[in-house]
Amino acid sequence: MTASQPAPAVLPPTLRVWLGLTAALATLVVVVLGVLYAGHSEPGTVDRWVIEPTADSVRPPWRQVALATDFLAEPVGAALLVVAAVAGCLLLRHRRAAVLVVVGAGLTVATTTLLKHLVGRTIHGDGNLSYPSGHTAFLTALALVVALLATGRLGLGRTAGTLLVLAAALVAGAAMGWAQVALGAHYPTDVFGGWCTALAVTPATAWLVDKAADARRREPR
Repeated sequence: MTASQPAPAVLPPTLRVWLGLTAALATLVVVVLGVLYAGHSEPGTVDRWVIEPTADSVRPPWRQVALATDFLAEPVGAALLVVAAVAGCLLLRHRRAAVLVVVGAGLTVATTTLLKHLVGRTIHGDGNLSYPSGHTAFLTALALVVALLATGRLGLGRTAGTLLVLAAALVAGAAMGWAQVALGAHYPTDVFGGWCTALAVTPATAWLVDKAADARRREPR
């Protein structure tokens, strides 16, 4: 057996129960919204109440802000963010977090892509699949990973840690969600579904990363 110090968990034990419950609730929301809007091509009642997205929902200079935010989840922008996050994790010598950045973000985006084809909701009548928002899910997932890393490094307790993680997810999801609706790329319920997808997938992925790393560490060398 190895005598090395155990690597810090990427999902702090104090947060597992609360984030597990959050993930379960988020999963339920994603499923319910997916069933409600399956095959739809028009905004729902909630979407119209919030804002009905069009290609010019916002004007300059806010349109430039929305475009800049949107770029963060486009292929080039997302790749830059992932590389920066991985580099930061490695500098902090937290390899599990570096793995979670890649795997967590990748699985979250893959899940939204799969759900889009299963739900089949479109926007603007041009066949663009919209539910759930992959852009919103990606940035939320990345914010969750960073917040989990900060929680572990700062040694935050259950309440403070949970608040930090959920606040980071809320800020990231709200920023990207606003940009997607403002640019007419998604309905409000799409971005909420994307946000919930990240809340469902990322904690589960973090738990799996910890389990796999712990199992590997216990293997005889």
